[in-house]
Amino acid sequence: MKNAAIKISMVVFITLATIIILFGIIGYSISAPGYSGSETDHFDGKKFINREGYEDKGFADLLKWMLIRKPGTWTEKTESEIEYGEKPADSISDSTQVITYINHSTFLIQTDGLNMLTDPVYSKRVSPFSFMGPKRMRPPGIRFGDLPKTDVVLISHNHYDHLDIETLKKIHKRDDPLFITPLGVDLYLHKKGITKTASLDWWQSYSVNNVVSISAVEAQHFSSRGMFDRDKTLWAGFVIESPNGNMYFAGDTGYNNFFKKIGNEYGPIKTALIPIGAYIPRWFMSPVHVDPAQALQIHREVGAELSIGMHYGTFPLADDGEMDPINDFEKAITSEHFILIKEGQSIKRD
Repeated sequence: MKNAAIKISMVVFITLATIIILFGIIGYSISAPGYSGSETDHFDGKKFINREGYEDKGFADLLKWMLIRKPGTWTEKTESEIEYGEKPADSISDSTQVITYINHSTFLIQTDGLNMLTDPVYSKRVSPFSFMGPKRMRPPGIRFGDLPKTDVVLISHNHYDHLDIETLKKIHKRDDPLFITPLGVDLYLHKKGITKTASLDWWQSYSVNNVVSISAVEAQHFSSRGMFDRDKTLWAGFVIESPNGNMYFAGDTGYNNFFKKIGNEYGPIKTALIPIGAYIPRWFMSPVHVDPAQALQIHREVGAELSIGMHYGTFPLADDGEMDPINDFEKAITSEHFILIKEGQSIKRD
């Protein structure tokens, strides 16, 4: 009996050790390369940090949420149940802004002869695995084949629902655009064979052509793709500066006191694209995701002439159900020029 117990204990030990080793190998293999550079007020030499007031949530908090979570209701919609948007124009030659909502945080922005995509995601899951992880609940509003030739891709950070490498590789192969990223995110793209990149720190800019420049701006979030790369690359929003008015793409962010600075530095903001989803429960999500009321506050503080909501209705990333962001947005909104549009719908800004 004693020998049998020892054998069982050894089997259990070896099994657990094997699982831990495999978990570590997978976690390491999917981790992204980290940025290396001088210390700044938001980089300590090893990791990027958020402004004072940010409350970091660690593994214990994640485990607590996973054990007690109460996910809201979602209904999966297939291609036969949605109506795709019209094929966009090949380009917009003047400074008119045409903004088409594709899904989640993905927009096609057309102005001054440029076609720009924000955080393009066309995959069925936003996960390192094709068989598990947050699943797409509705198709993108514009077919991938209907997208015009892309000139610029903006990547706000390296999370799977914002940096979808399979989609990026398809765009790279078809169009060979410029990929603009926050610091360090370009290293992962290089690893995947995408080398036409520009990486920016907060408040740095890049001239795309003789009339349009793009600036990275502060956001409150975090980064990681695996177990060993937490906060080793930067996260950001972007401001597209153009003759017909500036456009602000907030990326993924919690609320803090830097939005007024964005408005002061880059105003007037003609159009802002602001997240409203993945915010429940607030005790866990509030450091990294704004709720609809805070999205409205951001709209006010950046001084946007018009804002469009995003980051909802596509992937179940938190406990809010499919309709919660829409319902809470409608409760928060008053007379502000802040709207929600359908996937595939375009807004023209003269």
